[in-house]
Amino acid sequence: MRRGLSHAHIVTLALGLAFLYIPILILVIYSFNDSRLVTVWGGWSTRWYAALLQDSALIDAAWVSLRVAFVSASAATALGTLAALALVRMGRFRGRTGFAALIYAPIVMPEVITGLALLLLFVAVDLDRGFWTVTLAHTTLTMCFVTLIVQARLIGFDRSLEEAAMDLGCPPWRTFFVVTLPLLWPAVAAGWVLAFTLSLDDLVIASFTTGPGATTLPIRIYSDVRLGVKPEINAICTVMIAFVTVALIVFALLARRADSAGRA
Repeated sequence: MRRGLSHAHIVTLALGLAFLYIPILILVIYSFNDSRLVTVWGGWSTRWYAALLQDSALIDAAWVSLRVAFVSASAATALGTLAALALVRMGRFRGRTGFAALIYAPIVMPEVITGLALLLLFVAVDLDRGFWTVTLAHTTLTMCFVTLIVQARLIGFDRSLEEAAMDLGCPPWRTFFVVTLPLLWPAVAAGWVLAFTLSLDDLVIASFTTGPGATTLPIRIYSDVRLGVKPEINAICTVMIAFVTVALIVFALLARRADSAGRA
């Protein structure tokens, strides 16, 4: 017999959600504050969104973050999907334990160590730090999360569908793109969204691997708040929150539609 949530569970859940989302709600509300002092409410206004359009430093940093996140998430999704296929489909091959350890290392390793290691690598190979070094660093960071998500989907995958396609004359490469990949699409899309979000959020690794002309939005915000929070920061953060929320909703709808089509 199913039991409903107790009052203690409801209170705990409410407190947890409040702890997570009330600071975000306060930030969004104060982005419409008319006062220049971010801690003093001066009435409703959109003046800081208009001022944000004139702040070229924040706009450029946001554009760099979006480009880095898109490229690194796409690369991490492709590499993470291939890594998950190797771990699940290739059995106990020689070096599997070491390969899995290398894939999952960024999850358990502190970001300071990962960032310092990548910095030393880029210096050793004499690679100028900039857009591509940040992109490579974020790909390294997020690929392991994509691997975990796709691997979980592959473990419960019904391989009889692939066998049926190959029995009907479909070559292996076409079976992968026609049968396997569409069924994996919800996990692949979820991995891409997670990688994109983690890249937008990263500050530590980007601060080690960035260079001239590749200042991401978290680095720019961190540099600015050391001198005081500007109202424009609330505005750009609200815009990014809205962008990520819309992207999550769109990808959730697409993943649900693909999952329904795969079941059909």
